[in-house]
Amino acid sequence: MNFKLRVWRQAGPQAKGHFQELEARDVSPDTSFLEMLDILNARMIEEGKEPIAFDSDCREGICGACGVMINGVAHGPLPGTTTCQHHMRHFKDGDTLVVEPWRARAFPVLKDLMVDRSAFDRIIQAGGYITADTGSAPEANAIPVPKAVADQAFESAACIGCGACVAACPNASAMLFVGAKIGHLAALPQGQAERPDRAVDMVRTMDDQGFGNCTNHGECEKACPKEIKMTNIYRMNADFLRASCKLQK
Repeated sequence: MNFKLRVWRQAGPQAKGHFQELEARDVSPDTSFLEMLDILNARMIEEGKEPIAFDSDCREGICGACGVMINGVAHGPLPGTTTCQHHMRHFKDGDTLVVEPWRARAFPVLKDLMVDRSAFDRIIQAGGYITADTGSAPEANAIPVPKAVADQAFESAACIGCGACVAACPNASAMLFVGAKIGHLAALPQGQAERPDRAVDMVRTMDDQGFGNCTNHGECEKACPKEIKMTNIYRMNADFLRASCKLQK
């Protein structure tokens, strides 16, 4: 398979970026998208050219570091799939692929396809934890949790913090990410002690980091590779409003 690529190149955060026209030739259909970039980079290095900088780590759809825009879609055309899990057989031979980084003020470009996601880290540091003494693994039935509640917490905890929700949102909102991180702890008994402070602190930190607000476009849910639901946003808003009313009394 052969592909024409238009890849975003940017030397650094303050540099002016541009699209570079490249060709990926004789690509196996079973090659993953990142492997295709690896092969292209190896060829560019042999030719004395600057390789494309991009993030990756696990390459198993777990870490979320690989996220890029492919033809204007966060992570690419397949729903519920990270960039690293895309294989070139999902594209047509001869396709032109436009590859660019996340576009959000809170995710400044570091180089080429790499962006700074540390704003997410600061949101987690603001309240994404519990103070309960975990110690050794507790007996499974020591704290009864209904299965429906455990399932809800697990579904929220599936968020890998890749930032696709921000990149897909017209407002560059991080509310799906923050809602998931608040929601999985709020559903469990261990997370109740910090629940009011967590909602207020994480939402305020999200605002301070420059993310936009949610206006219910729903693009975040469509772009999420782990298919996190927007119901997390509604629960987060409820927690935030309850906590804010208590603080004002």
